[in-house]
Amino acid sequence: MIYRLIYNLFFILALPFVVLKLFSRAKKNPDYKKRILERFGLSPFKLPQSIWIHSVSVGESIAIAPLVKKLIEENPNMPFVITTMTPTGSVEVQKLYQSYDNVHHCYLPYDLSLLMYLLIYRIKPIALIIMETELWPSLLHSCKAMKIPVILTNARLSERSAKGYQKISFIIKAMLHDIAYISAQTQADYDRFTALGMPKQKISVTGNLKYDIAITETQQKLGQHFKAGFGKRKIWIAASTHEGEDGIILKAHLALLKEYPETLLILVPRHPERFNQIYELALTYGLKTQKRSEFIEDDICLSANTQALIGDSMGEMMAYYYTSDIALVGGSLINHGGHNLLEPASLGKPTLTGPYTFNFEAVTKMLVENHATIIVHDERDLSQQLITLYSDPKTYQEMSENAVKTVKSNQGALQKQQAIIQRFIKTKE
Repeated sequence: MIYRLIYNLFFILALPFVVLKLFSRAKKNPDYKKRILERFGLSPFKLPQSIWIHSVSVGESIAIAPLVKKLIEENPNMPFVITTMTPTGSVEVQKLYQSYDNVHHCYLPYDLSLLMYLLIYRIKPIALIIMETELWPSLLHSCKAMKIPVILTNARLSERSAKGYQKISFIIKAMLHDIAYISAQTQADYDRFTALGMPKQKISVTGNLKYDIAITETQQKLGQHFKAGFGKRKIWIAASTHEGEDGIILKAHLALLKEYPETLLILVPRHPERFNQIYELALTYGLKTQKRSEFIEDDICLSANTQALIGDSMGEMMAYYYTSDIALVGGSLINHGGHNLLEPASLGKPTLTGPYTFNFEAVTKMLVENHATIIVHDERDLSQQLITLYSDPKTYQEMSENAVKTVKSNQGALQKQQAIIQRFIKTKE
């Protein structure tokens, strides 16, 4: 189609600027300028065949891990290739599958047909499973041309995104026809995909894979170790925070300390390049602050008067949640769209979120309706809700129980999505 030719020509013209942006990001996170050849389709390995999984970054990589491990169990002799787009996603993948000899990782190439064909030639996938909604024209068309079925699993499509796609509906419809199957999270997602042109025989509602989350034994042991080391203190966590949120959180914590002086805040910025910046910010607010990296391995050296701990580590979020009493999930106090509330909810933690949750609208709505999550708007609102939860054990217990019930009652997507993917894998073998 003519739009693909225009798209590829445009991408070629834009590529120098894309690479410059990559090097700009590398100023904050040097890992961005490593392994650049992978972004041009040159994976560090060649395989006779593989099952290809794409999960864009950390959150998606964690969420799809139980599904991938089930697929590995069903296909133990098959190589798996997991692609991500960010260095943090890369680190997470390497941690998740460090004991699997048949799992390989590389970055997804830039979305040019030539680069996609190059990667496909090197890894020879029999199927591509994309987590959630990563719609790249050249990626999808290259797979269709090479007769590689693409399965969009745990797919979501917000109302906001659907409206944007409607403006280029003829392009989106062509892209959707390049997809072999979509496992949609909710009926609303199903309706939006079909309204854009996805054939109804190639899509079904399978639920949200993120409800099937479970803390690993390693994460639980680390959480228990943290809890023992931190002592009998009230602990709350502000997780996956973005620029513009940390000041709100630190002000709320100062207000909370007036009521409960021994409370500890665990503050975990979403991006590693912000760890030191947020540590310095906490100090400017007059808070006695430490960093997780100050601990030698798991030797807890938290001072008794420490008021804030910066979680400057990767892959330990579930341990932090386990340790905490209450969780605020970031990306929601600013217009970013929020992050996954189900991780703390699965551990029975009452959760707080800002008003911007369009990336997780169905999950947030359900948790709010089930009185497991409270929406807060500013530092005053946040501090008041924290004080209420700490001063009202009955409300705290109700929210904790409701969180666990909500998560458990919506589990089952893992088996459904695995069955669909396995069908396509067996067809290709």
